Amino acid sequence: RSEERAQSLALEHEIPRACSGYEEVLENPAVDAVYIPLPNHLHCEWTLRALQAGKHVLCEKPLARNGEEAQRMVEEAKARGKLLMEGLMYRFHPRSRRIKSLVAEGLVGEIRLVRSAFCFSHPDPQDSRFRPEMGGGALLDVGCYGVSLARWILGAEPEIVQGSAQYGPTGVDLTFVGILRFPRGEMAIVEASFVTALQQTFSVVGTRGAIELPHDAFIPWEKDCWFRIRGVEEEEGKVETVPGDDEYQRMVEHFADAALGQMPLEVEAEDSIANMRVLDALAESARKGHPVSIPSL
Repeated sequence: RSEERAQSLALEHEIPRACSGYEEVLENPAVDAVYIPLPNHLHCEWTLRALQAGKHVLCEKPLARNGEEAQRMVEEAKARGKLLMEGLMYRFHPRSRRIKSLVAEGLVGEIRLVRSAFCFSHPDPQDSRFRPEMGGGALLDVGCYGVSLARWILGAEPEIVQGSAQYGPTGVDLTFVGILRFPRGEMAIVEASFVTALQQTFSVVGTRGAIELPHDAFIPWEKDCWFRIRGVEEEEGKVETVPGDDEYQRMVEHFADAALGQMPLEVEAEDSIANMRVLDALAESARKGHPVSIPSL
């Protein structure tokens, strides 16, 4: 956000060029793609500006503040012939991919329940996450991971959701719990919070077994990580370890390869619109105090 800070960072990391502002980045013909990690209320504006400047865009999650903004962003990308991808880095970690493949192979049988929790205690109440005008709230910030995970693992869209929230003094949801029901009867429970002890877990429970991640489920950083597989009557089950990796680097490299035309995007823009529609419905349900149906696309 300042030329001085940009120059300092460029010097530290041996980056050959620093820019004085966002506009200068977009005006640079040598820039093919940009990453947008701005607060949520700026995702739509700067994605549209970047696409109109002829850049591919990797945008931090959630793609937008709501489904309407997401739709505008995707339509602009299509009109400009540019790529747009939401930064759901967890999908690129080898552990996530391993679990997805095991579920697809039928290891746990028919899935009955997907649970996830991404909760932590945020130390700064002045942060954008606590400001409604900046797209704050636990559901958008970290609940988006749990909704995305459930849809990804199940390969389906929920048909009805119910949400409940504890709202803070600024009006954003500090803690959010959502229940998603899918067409074949599967259910997902999503927990998100800024005001609790750390929880970063998910589990996939089926008719033949369960897969459990007790911690670091979405952001294991680069250390070795593991998950547990349990059979129907097993209390302990077995542990499988996955070597450490950088899921953010994998995501960026994938996006670069896609921008170069070497492969299709793994997180398609339409998937992000669908995720935003579910988040919209959960937020509406919490405000109104009753379940909300999600019309099929």
